[in-house]
Amino acid sequence: MVDESDAEGLLAVGYATAKALSPIGIVAPIIKTMSLRPDFLAAIQAASRMHFTDGALTRAQHEMVASYVSALNRCRY
Repeated sequence: MVDESDAEGLLAVGYATAKALSPIGIVAPIIKTMSLRPDFLAAIQAASRMHFTDGALTRAQHEMVASYVSALNRCRY
């Protein structure tokens, strides 16, 4: 994984976006796992914004569904 201090280009932009959107102002470890593929990270961030945008469900409801599915899959994220 690429550390924040070593991030350049598209990865630095992805990290900055992740940090700005984080409720606690950090780049989450799950984001860093995609650091070797900044293009993939950008696509995941775009999909995440679409997924968690209020629509039929609120953001809180999306988070609850995601948390429940992660628990069922024994995924810590």
